[in-house]
This record gives sequence, structure tokens and C-alpha cells, in this order.
Amino acid sequence: MIGNNQIQKVDKDLRARQQTLALAAIVQAAVLVDQIARTGQAEPQAIDATIDSLFKFSATTVEEAYGSIENLEVGVRGLRDLLSGNDYGERKNVTRYCLGILHLHKKLRKDSDTSALLRSRLQHTAKQKEFNINDINSLSNSLSAIYQDTISKYNFRIQISGSAQELKNPHNAARIRALLLAAIRAGYLWRQAGGNRWKLILQRNHIFTQTKHLLATEIRR
Repeated sequence: MIGNNQIQKVDKDLRARQQTLALAAIVQAAVLVDQIARTGQAEPQAIDATIDSLFKFSATTVEEAYGSIENLEVGVRGLRDLLSGNDYGERKNVTRYCLGILHLHKKLRKDSDTSALLRSRLQHTAKQKEFNINDINSLSNSLSAIYQDTISKYNFRIQISGSAQELKNPHNAARIRALLLAAIRAGYLWRQAGGNRWKLILQRNHIFTQTKHLLATEIRR
């Protein structure tokens, strides 16, 4: 017979896993934004899974929102690297984006009117996606417009750094806004799993260990 202590430990472990995966989802979007801003290129599978997570309205776990752990490989590796303690210059932008995303998520969470508008627009886009939008470019354009009409209304803006040529490309700009929107959505998954700023600070080493475990046991390439 399983005791209450064992059940509580399993529940705690599952919550910790979800928190780690949700953070990885935020980091994945930030890494992809950074790559597109600098080079105009990023992992297509990761982009598709990240943007598609916006339309998983009933998802209660990160796996459901992203389809599989493999679709979060970029994020899990990125989170591991951010928590490794090694100070690489290219990670500074990713860290800054993540902090900005969490700040915008907090503002949106307290803004019921904008949250309702955002959800309504996403649901409308989901219907378009079923019937009309078949490519990532058109979908990104629609999501970019939603971002501009909702998140961009806040005084706080995430300043994106990169190649001036790449940032001037409207296709890249649309993909970046779509990815930022998906990152903010991942913030809800993180909160849903019990994540908060204090846990991120206090459990840094545990989260780092979990990323290494996930890479060794579930994302083996």
C-alpha cells in the first residue's frame, strides 16, 4: 500500500518536473528569438512546437502544450546552460528576454480585460489556422498583430538585440513577436505548476540537476 508520504513525494516531483519544463519552454522561446534576431535562422521544429503551444487551450501539462519532451530540447539545453554558472556573452540577451517575459506575464495575469481579448483573438486565429493558414509565415503575421494589439500596449517593452538587417525583416519581426507571445503563455504553465520567482532562486541547483537528467534520460541525441 502506498502511504501518504509517498503520494506527496510523487506529487512534489511531478510539480517540480512541470516547473522545470515550463521554464524550459520560456527559455526556448527566448533562445529562438535571440537566434532569429542575430542570424534570421532558428530550429524549425522548435519554432513550430513553440508557436503551436498557443493553441493548446485545454493543456494542463507542458507535454500536452508542446506535444513531446523532444520538442523542448532547445529549451531544456538552454535552461541547463543558463543555470550552469558559466558566463557566456550570448546568454545575456536570453536571460534578459526571460526576465522581460516573466514581467510581462505578471502584468498580463493582473489585467483581466487584456487577457480576455488575447484569448479571444487566439481562439479566432485557431479557427483560421484550421481552414486558411497553412504556413508559419501567415500564422506568425496573425500572432504578431495580436501581440501588437495586446502586449505592446504596456509601457514595458522587451528590447531585442541583434543584426539590424535581420530585425528590419518583417518576417523575422513577426516570428519574434509570435515567439514572445508563446513565451508569455508558457509563463501561465509555470504558475499553474506552482512556479514563482522565489522558487526559481531557491531551487536553482535542483532545476539545473533536472535539466541534466532530462537530457540524459529523455532527450538523448
